[in-house]
Amino acid sequence: MNTVSRRDFLRIWLTAAGALVIGVPAFAEDAAETVTDGRLGLFVRLESDGTVVIGARAPEIGQGVKTSLPMLIAEELDVAWESVRVEQLPLGLQKDAKGEFGWKFGPQGAGGSTSIPEAWKDLRQAGAEARRRLVLAAAGHWQCGVDAVRTREGRVVHADGRSLRYAELAAAAARLPAATEPAPLKDPAHYRLIGTPRRVVDAQDIVTGKATYGIDSTLPGALVASIERCPYFDGEVGEFDATLARQIPGVRDVIAIPGPVKGAPLRSDNTLAAGVAVLADDTWSALKGRRALKIQWKPGPWTADSSKALVEQCERLFRTPGVRARNDGDTDAAMAAAARRIEARYHVPFVAHAPMEPQNACAFVEADKVTIVAPMQQPGGASRAAATITGLGRDQIDVRMTRVGGGFGRRLSNDFVAEAVRLSKLSGKPVKLVWTREDDMRHDWFRPFGVHRLRAAIDKERRVTGWLHQLASATKYDRRPDVTPDRRWTAELYPDDFPAGRIENLRLEWFDVETGIIRGSWRAPAHTANAFVVQSFIDEIAHAVGKDPLALRLELLGDAKPLPYAQHGGPVFDTGRLAAVLKKAADAIGWGRKLPRGSGLGIAGHFTFGGYAAHAMQVKVGKRGELTIERCVCAGDVGRPINPLGLEAQMIGGTIDGLSTALNLEITIEGGRVVQSNFHDYPLLRSAEAPDVEVHILPSTADPAGAGEMGIPTAAPALTNAIFAASGIRIRDLPVRKALQAARAKT
Repeated sequence: MNTVSRRDFLRIWLTAAGALVIGVPAFAEDAAETVTDGRLGLFVRLESDGTVVIGARAPEIGQGVKTSLPMLIAEELDVAWESVRVEQLPLGLQKDAKGEFGWKFGPQGAGGSTSIPEAWKDLRQAGAEARRRLVLAAAGHWQCGVDAVRTREGRVVHADGRSLRYAELAAAAARLPAATEPAPLKDPAHYRLIGTPRRVVDAQDIVTGKATYGIDSTLPGALVASIERCPYFDGEVGEFDATLARQIPGVRDVIAIPGPVKGAPLRSDNTLAAGVAVLADDTWSALKGRRALKIQWKPGPWTADSSKALVEQCERLFRTPGVRARNDGDTDAAMAAAARRIEARYHVPFVAHAPMEPQNACAFVEADKVTIVAPMQQPGGASRAAATITGLGRDQIDVRMTRVGGGFGRRLSNDFVAEAVRLSKLSGKPVKLVWTREDDMRHDWFRPFGVHRLRAAIDKERRVTGWLHQLASATKYDRRPDVTPDRRWTAELYPDDFPAGRIENLRLEWFDVETGIIRGSWRAPAHTANAFVVQSFIDEIAHAVGKDPLALRLELLGDAKPLPYAQHGGPVFDTGRLAAVLKKAADAIGWGRKLPRGSGLGIAGHFTFGGYAAHAMQVKVGKRGELTIERCVCAGDVGRPINPLGLEAQMIGGTIDGLSTALNLEITIEGGRVVQSNFHDYPLLRSAEAPDVEVHILPSTADPAGAGEMGIPTAAPALTNAIFAASGIRIRDLPVRKALQAARAKT
């Protein structure tokens, strides 16, 4: 350690502890710079009028982090929320002494419900350090000890009643020497902001149309680009004639772009399909030029791909040995010794993300720099893609984040940014690339399709003694350059998911389905499929053995116990916390009460990415399959709530998304291409169809988890379990409406 400078020591120490308090002057390279513009570090700027400007580092995709993350800083800094203004920070990358890039502001991505858990580790520390320095500056000004001063909502107050505004102390605070240890954090008992409901900081801008999304952005002199992409998986551009397109007024250029190499791993700089781009002065001209193109496509190697063929492939795979993801006890022996065996098969289709804002990106490649403006979930990936395409260093790439009109995992990939960068490089012009809805629907990173086969062994006392879950699926880890073949299953089955650890004999098996359609992360990835299947099957078991579905779940969970959980959201899965949200949802909906004929109650609970959620629903099913969701209750435990209003919104949004997807949505394949194209054949839930969602948040002092995905997984099984209770129809194939109407047609 004696070879490490004091500044580096602090940086290393903080990194090792998980705290990244580089946003304070103690760690700034040029303290004088921080003084001149009122900054108190990279996250905080103090205006002379008392306004406290706090930087938001994570992409805002509707999950409310532009509000909740600054709340963490403001709490420890001790400022009135009403005096805070939030500004979006750009992507912050910086080189360390070894020339390796690291985060300047801390992690800057949106995915996996990680923004809050990661910020809880470091942003409070940034606020506390800023406050500590203001206190020291005031004590120095008054020539008193720090014990004689305290802070209160943007002021440092002396014991004798004198006070100074933070802005008056910023310069002195910025000149203080580096800290030797982290500033102490507040006792949670003294929180005045964390845990209080706050509306999102830009709500008024959103509802009045002032908010700026990626698709509203441009760059000076930018040409608008629209790309006609090959509809076939791994297809190519054959011959094309752009004569008519070039005659459209406003069209400036026509450029063919390559697709990924057939079957090869997809890198950050890949586009998803070969195509022909039209660059024009405006969007209308670009679209007209695109329609005037005459292109002959070369179909790829997947023209035999179809939804029907994939199901047939699953059946063949089930006759072969699968990959064992978990194998507890002796499941085969448990099945052989069972007094009764229960089996079921479920089908979960591909689905698209379908964000309201289609993909778009602005890019300008110059000789020594690249500028990118786009709605992204992973701005770091955009930086890598641009670096690969242009050959420039990542420190020469300026990435600016806009508000995102829906992500749901789609914008974790930056293929659309790569397209814009490539077109700018080829044309030599700044480019604004705009996808249409049809582009977005047919060239997505789709949620994997899968067929699940489950079997349970039941003993004479009606207890579950064995569990077999076999899944044949098209893994989202297909074509991932960093995933070896023996790890492809890890995106599909989570070995520690309930009921693992609670049934002595349990085996999970996976079978690899081949298809050319590109797959990726979709909100709450495999949890959306697996929770539907597992929670539905438990319901089937309960009815088959004559037990109450809630009671069987609680019986399987057993006594409250922390179980090891090695997947995302671990390291612990607490059975007691899952039981608690199930009970809360059941109590709220009045579980067990008698309902009129044709109505029924359903329930489901799941542990997702560190949070616990349960849904209880009451539905009515008509004679022709008409479905009405009469009540929808959601209970959640995500640890200490930061912004309860935002958390409630997250749970409502997740529930509606989960219901929308379960009820209506399915991407099908015919002839090696996607069939659906827009909302007319991929119908999201309309507002008039959406139920009111009653949200119940369980109080907790545990470290907070994220909530972006908690409301999704249990919405579908609670719905389908309620449908069974109402009608006796078991929904094993999604989407629900299609399956329900098919079942009714048979009766």
